[in-house]
Amino acid sequence: MEEDIKKYQEEIAILRKEVERLKNELIRMVSRNLDLSERMECDVDLRRRTEVAREIMEGFVERQRNADLQDDGQLMALIEMRLEKERPHLRPDFDVRALAEMLGVSMKRLYQLFRKQTIHRTPEAFIDNLRTLTALRLLREKPNYTIAVIAEEAGFSNVRTLQRRIQDAIGMSPVEYRLMITRDL
Repeated sequence: MEEDIKKYQEEIAILRKEVERLKNELIRMVSRNLDLSERMECDVDLRRRTEVAREIMEGFVERQRNADLQDDGQLMALIEMRLEKERPHLRPDFDVRALAEMLGVSMKRLYQLFRKQTIHRTPEAFIDNLRTLTALRLLREKPNYTIAVIAEEAGFSNVRTLQRRIQDAIGMSPVEYRLMITRDL
């Protein structure tokens, strides 16, 4: 029996050593894990900063490339492409300054372009025309929309401006236009 007790004590001593070794290994692994986590956070932060820098750089390169557009036709094509793709004119706060910033050209360059190149004498008239065309399309396609909703969807800041623009464009109010369209259906 004494022999068994001695044997168990030896096994307990071996197990205690193993537990101590495992505890030290666990501490080492936790420490390494914390170190790796810190490195990973640094990597993630570095990737985020790199992505932001890349976006800024790409924007700068595009603005630089667009600023160098001397050809009016190319600049007008770029305007039409960007407006069709991004549709910023549907926001009431979109104006000539926002258009110039979006393209990376000066406002002076835009005004020169519109005076020479389009039937719209100003960029404001061009933006208003896009909004008016959108409103006319919505009046046709969305008969359940109110005039206020159409004004908002088309990018007008208020209903009165929408009414004036449509009256100037087609010689009738939005309600009259809608009645004419639905009567023909």
